[in-house]
Amino acid sequence: MDKLTIKTPQEVKIMHEAGMKLGRVKKALKKAIVVGENALNIEKLACDLIAKEGAEPSFSKVPGYSWATCINVNSGLVHGIPKTSLVFKKGDVVSVDVGLYWQGFHSDTSFTVGLDVDSKIAKFLATGEKALAKAISSAKAGNYISDISRAMQETVEKEGYSMIRALTGHGIGRELHEEPAIYCFINKARDVKIVPGMVLAIEVMYAMGFPEIQIEKDGWTISTQDGKISALYEETVAVDGHGRVVLTSSQ
Repeated sequence: MDKLTIKTPQEVKIMHEAGMKLGRVKKALKKAIVVGENALNIEKLACDLIAKEGAEPSFSKVPGYSWATCINVNSGLVHGIPKTSLVFKKGDVVSVDVGLYWQGFHSDTSFTVGLDVDSKIAKFLATGEKALAKAISSAKAGNYISDISRAMQETVEKEGYSMIRALTGHGIGRELHEEPAIYCFINKARDVKIVPGMVLAIEVMYAMGFPEIQIEKDGWTISTQDGKISALYEETVAVDGHGRVVLTSSQ
């Protein structure tokens, strides 16, 4: 990650516009995640939608990665390569991570969809959404990054699930990954005070089982070691003097 950067009001305005574009892309992708669809078709849709927004995919700018999305199923957590062979089935938990680059700035968002899942998994997914909402509420000037981490950790662990410890959310701007690192658990060793002008990609990454992860044979996909279901929820959030604005909202 690069050093911590504080955005000017004009830069935040550009990032808000980029975030709104990505929010529209996310809304369409959510609707497209259905039983029988495959990951590569979602990738193609994402590319088409980003192009229609007059933007570029952020993730294909990452050295060695050639896709606009990362798509994972069940035990897959992040960085999954979208493939035709990955066909969504009833009962699957599908996670999609997508970024958009516009006028020199990145935006980043993730969501998870359960396809006709049982009540146990539905509760698991609802917990992640709740944790993200609480984490975002903690992103305000005067607080610390650890307050964001605490909100998500307490919400998730209260229900008996595990926070992923080897991966983090991050600052975002002209670079896709900037400081500060936003841990999914309280880590005051690298704590940072939140100030106006920060733009943060706040990401809840968690699992039904143990938090340990592994990299699969494709060199990109990261999944849980114990094979238990995982999920992630992420929004790009700008902090100002009044609170915060969710830039990538799909509402």
